[in-house]
Amino acid sequence: MSPVDAGEDAGALRERLLGPAPGRREVRWGWWGPLIAMVLGGILRFVHLGHPHQLVFDETYYVKQAWSLIQFGHERHIKEGLEEPDALFTAGNPDVFGTAPDMVVHPPVGKWMIGAGEWLFGVDSSFGWRFACAVVGTLSILMLGRAAWRMFHNATLATAAATLLAVDGHHFVHSRTGLLDVFVMFWALAAFCALLADRDRTRARLADAAARMGPAAVAASRFGPGTGIRWWRLVAALCLGLCLGTKWSGGYFLAVFGLMTVWWDIGARRTIGVPRWFRAGVVRDGIPAFLTVVPIAVLTYLATWAGWFASTDGYKRQWAASHPAEGLTRFLPDALRSLLSYHQEVLAFHVGLQNEHKWSSNPWSWIIQGRPTLFFAEWPSRGQDGCTANECVKYIASLGNLFVWWGATAGLLVVVFLWLLGRDWRAGAALAGIAAGWLPWFLYQTRTIYSFYAVAFVPWLVLVVVCCLGLVLGRDSDPPARRRWGMAIVCTYVLLAVALFAWYYPVYTAEVIPRTQWQWRLWFDFWT
Repeated sequence: MSPVDAGEDAGALRERLLGPAPGRREVRWGWWGPLIAMVLGGILRFVHLGHPHQLVFDETYYVKQAWSLIQFGHERHIKEGLEEPDALFTAGNPDVFGTAPDMVVHPPVGKWMIGAGEWLFGVDSSFGWRFACAVVGTLSILMLGRAAWRMFHNATLATAAATLLAVDGHHFVHSRTGLLDVFVMFWALAAFCALLADRDRTRARLADAAARMGPAAVAASRFGPGTGIRWWRLVAALCLGLCLGTKWSGGYFLAVFGLMTVWWDIGARRTIGVPRWFRAGVVRDGIPAFLTVVPIAVLTYLATWAGWFASTDGYKRQWAASHPAEGLTRFLPDALRSLLSYHQEVLAFHVGLQNEHKWSSNPWSWIIQGRPTLFFAEWPSRGQDGCTANECVKYIASLGNLFVWWGATAGLLVVVFLWLLGRDWRAGAALAGIAAGWLPWFLYQTRTIYSFYAVAFVPWLVLVVVCCLGLVLGRDSDPPARRRWGMAIVCTYVLLAVALFAWYYPVYTAEVIPRTQWQWRLWFDFWT
């Protein structure tokens, strides 16, 4: 965009900064479309949520640790010599913990959220220990739809985004399993939505302020007008702290989204005619952003350890008492020194994690679904669990919807060009989530990692697809016939994604199906 023209009023400047204002009907369906997708997606996620009634995959860690947090404020070891604690826990006997603290390698936010469901519905309820995952999985459908609305101001694309997330198998399976990664996705997406709201509000303020000042005054100013307190940015900081408090990989979202929001501010100051717009954006917006977002995120992260701080017997809680402070650590309270030592041990674990695992995968294969993680499998024979064939299968695979994952793989290059050559901020926003959630894993080529981590960035894969669908849909100024064909193609693409989800539904939900039907769905050897 070129700088503000002389005499341009606030309305015209708002349009340059925020795009044309959508019509009332479009605004209504920008809510109704994603809401309907959320309701339908939520029904799918909550129906038979407690099936199978047993600890699935890494639920064996997080579900029990969540209940330990509820009971003691920190995680405790399983009783020494106790046999089959999973079976006892599933049968409604949660008294499986000893008195020794457990060294766990992930912060507590996701486990607190799982524990809240256990507290509400009972620790013996598999519905309860998956409840929070289903809630955030359902809410994220609406959140992504509204994020797409703010980006495109198009109800069709907003509804497409919400629907594609609702029928993505990877997201669906995580929404029905008591693991942590869906919470990383949720809090990162919440921060992204808050930053989009901050972008709109800040640009509206800048447009009004620049119009009041006039182009000459803006051009003569050093940094341009101020933007006031950025409340939505503070909300984003809180969400990013909770994301970091779920898994440390949330720190990458903090870094990338921080750069993204400041880049948006730099572009806004350029548009309103600030002469040294890059310096102005860095000084007026970037430095204050760093000085507010990072401390709030860090303090939020520390607050998530409240149960550990309040305990006297959490893992390494009393470490500082027997280890005198050295160097700069002398200025830290003993509790923080103990937590720092705990974190150093956790970091060493993460960096050094190297073991053979059948379902590990290299991150390059994630977006093409090269090795989806198996969450659950049983092989009943005729007469068992309702099996009517000679051999049956009960299976849960975190296999993504190929119209999302393969579509995003094909569309990535298009979106990169839209960002670099077309200077389309929406393409850059979609790429930011992928950069934060996916690219850092390439640094850990020797570490054992799994494709189920990729649920953290699936909303932004959907946005990549939606960016491409937006090109297909066309502009409002295109001929009606062109628009009709574009709408038909977009709707067909989304309906095909829905149909593919329906086809794979049995292997997302551990339905008992004949082995031959299971083979019809698991197309490649590397999927089994």
